[in-house]
Amino acid sequence: MDNSELKARFKEQFGHDCRLFFSPGRINLIGEHTDYNEGFVFPGAVDKGITLAIAPNGTRTVNVFPIDLEDETVCSFSLDTPSKPSQRWACYVFGVCMELAARGFLCDGFDATFTGNVPLGAGMSSSAAIDCVFAFALNELFCEGRIDKFELARIGQATENNWLGLKCGIMDQFASVFGKKGQLIRLDCRSLEYEYFPFNPKGYSLVLVDSCVKHMLGGEYNERRESCEKAVAAIACRWPQVKALRDATHDMLDAVRNDITETDYQRALYILDEKDRVLEVCDSLDKGDYENVGRCMYRTHWGMSRQFGASCPETDFLVETAAGCGVAGSRIMGGGFGGCTINLVRDDMMESFLESVRSAYNEKFRIEPKIYKVTVSDGTHEI
Repeated sequence: MDNSELKARFKEQFGHDCRLFFSPGRINLIGEHTDYNEGFVFPGAVDKGITLAIAPNGTRTVNVFPIDLEDETVCSFSLDTPSKPSQRWACYVFGVCMELAARGFLCDGFDATFTGNVPLGAGMSSSAAIDCVFAFALNELFCEGRIDKFELARIGQATENNWLGLKCGIMDQFASVFGKKGQLIRLDCRSLEYEYFPFNPKGYSLVLVDSCVKHMLGGEYNERRESCEKAVAAIACRWPQVKALRDATHDMLDAVRNDITETDYQRALYILDEKDRVLEVCDSLDKGDYENVGRCMYRTHWGMSRQFGASCPETDFLVETAAGCGVAGSRIMGGGFGGCTINLVRDDMMESFLESVRSAYNEKFRIEPKIYKVTVSDGTHEI
């Protein structure tokens, strides 16, 4: 749906004009599950996301209509006697309103409808795109743009933490808000210091292969976060200065191996390894060594699969297929348990790789994988 069609759909639904905002999904080249361990991540916004049509309605009621979802009905709630909606998607909108209010930024009622081309449940953080597009738009409509980008990202994170029950870090929302065309972001998730790295790999392209295994992050994600917290607690008994796995070393973790379960040890070990890989990738990008970037991506995937336990047979198969085709790098992307693999593919083998992966995956699982070519693009903005 293009922007003019979205505006027309809004006017048909609500009877008045609107403004348009866009918030992107994201990729993360390297650094999975390091964000809530206060480490480094390396994301970028992409050219796929959520487009929002929105306008004040002069009441204290919020009305939101989702165009792409199976439940194509208006969800309404009052800002004066707020009650959490029953629809999961609507809880994102509700949560943003509640988090704004908790910070003293009050909004009035509004009408909204949204559509998107970021695939749901594919690991591209469609949820953060929804958080951020509503936070950004409400800031412009009712707060005169007074809320800075850092706080908008925090509002998105708090929405998922407090209203969806997902103990996510800030990476997804940060990437969605701060993204820049042709640049990835190395983000220190403790200090929120960040640095842009140009990402224009000559001779390589990024392509996502969707396993079509939809993930709904929740209990499994939170369990892995709890494993990391247990490892930190054991290490802190001997080294009180350790506040997160960001502060720990491999020697520290090995010293407490008998104090925690083997599952918790392996999950913490993955995080320590991944922390080092992010910095290695930054160094490789500075040198233009995209082949080593790819090798790091493969190591991340098998760490996610074998140590962190956050892959699945379908995404493992996609990575194995990529390796067999000679793809420079491939790994599961996002929180895990399904979704997409991100692949760094030499341009001269792109078509043969796509043909091979479609054929092999369909033969193995009787599923046609979806393919998304992505480019690194700008973050949340008004259209």
